[in-house]
Amino acid sequence: MASRIRLEDRECPLSTTVQHVGEWWTLLILHDAFDGYTRFDQFQESLNISSSMLTTRLRTLVADGLLERRPYQTNPVRHEYVLTERGRSLRPVVVALAAWGNRQLPPAERSMILIDAGTGEEAEPVVVDARTGRSLDDSEAFVFAAGPAASEAMRARYTELERKRRARAARTAGTAPASD
Repeated sequence: MASRIRLEDRECPLSTTVQHVGEWWTLLILHDAFDGYTRFDQFQESLNISSSMLTTRLRTLVADGLLERRPYQTNPVRHEYVLTERGRSLRPVVVALAAWGNRQLPPAERSMILIDAGTGEEAEPVVVDARTGRSLDDSEAFVFAAGPAASEAMRARYTELERKRRARAARTAGTAPASD
């Protein structure tokens, strides 16, 4: 996929991640791979995608280290596409996206749900902090901050956002005049 990262976002993990998986077909191919599909014809039949588009997407997924191309037949040579550890680590992201989509629909209109394979019970995926178990949905309780490798520009961005957040909190609490 051609780089669509803005110069100022080149160190942002969201921007760099979207570069790898932000394309429509890429997520659908990964979803099929999580369901156990490995062969070109399986992906093509499942997704009704053109051969050229599928070839391009699979090459990109292999180049990005999300799938590994392995021969499964020698005469003629045929390859399968197997999730790598890096690719498998994206499953929670795909699950979260599907869960978000389902939350927008009444239960009777959901065409795909996540279930516990052992019990058959529907799962309700949430993204939580591993240390506390608290849901990360609250953008006031959990905020982004500059990390150890942040550039000065990234540090300035998050310093300013923190200043604004504190000012909003103070106004809400009635302890500071409005100055934003």
